[in-house]
Amino acid sequence: MTVATIALFGAGGKMGFRLSQNLKGSTFAVRHVEPSEAGQHRLKQELGLVCMAAEQALDGADVVILAIPDTLIGQVSHRIEPLLKPGTMVITLDAAAPFAGHLPQRSDLVYFVTHPCHPSLFEPLVHDAQDPDYFGGRRAPQSIVSALMQGDDALYALGESIARVIYQPVSAAYRVTVDQMALLEPGLSETVCATLLDVMREAMEEVIAKGVPREAARDFLLGHMTILSAVTFGQIQGQFSDACNKAIANGKPRLMREDWKQVFDRAEITDSIRRIT
Repeated sequence: MTVATIALFGAGGKMGFRLSQNLKGSTFAVRHVEPSEAGQHRLKQELGLVCMAAEQALDGADVVILAIPDTLIGQVSHRIEPLLKPGTMVITLDAAAPFAGHLPQRSDLVYFVTHPCHPSLFEPLVHDAQDPDYFGGRRAPQSIVSALMQGDDALYALGESIARVIYQPVSAAYRVTVDQMALLEPGLSETVCATLLDVMREAMEEVIAKGVPREAARDFLLGHMTILSAVTFGQIQGQFSDACNKAIANGKPRLMREDWKQVFDRAEITDSIRRIT
């Protein structure tokens, strides 16, 4: 079986180092590209990996993974584009830059986008007292979403096989479109989830300011978040009390605008991604 050769850009960065760890020992031949001395040193010291120049890494590479910030995807992809042979698969780890049209306009390249769901808050290994894995990609299983933005559909299997390695252990792999991935992030995960979590943190600070001890407020909120989440998302069989349902009915119009679901309109998603990239 032919082994795909991967050029991993940003190999020593925050996300790239995780990928370097998971790709080490895999069936793929990996060439590591990392501009920072600190990243190069970490790869050498912790993983025994030596980096190479971008031009050398790209020579004959079948796949290029851009494990770099969204704001650099356009700049880097256009800089390396002349060095990519026809049929090269370019993998990004987020839908923002592809959605925004920052990738080179070359029909002979394959564009694959993949992103982790991160481990569920109900996954026991997330909270392992000895070695918690909140982010995923080490011990706690996580699902992934992937999209083939451009290229022969038969190549989707290659992209997913790489995604399963870089995000391992993977519990489920879902195929979506780039537009659907943008609905998931930034739409669902950041615009909605992260925002509401920040509001909950502000609410906690408000009750602390009104005299509730900080430790009591934090324990109370996080404990209720666990059980309320388990019921809301069907993790356990259960239902809210009448008092809780009445509080929701009263609280939702106080906290949420009637048109809040417009954050998922394409124009809103496009504006959000424009700000990101």
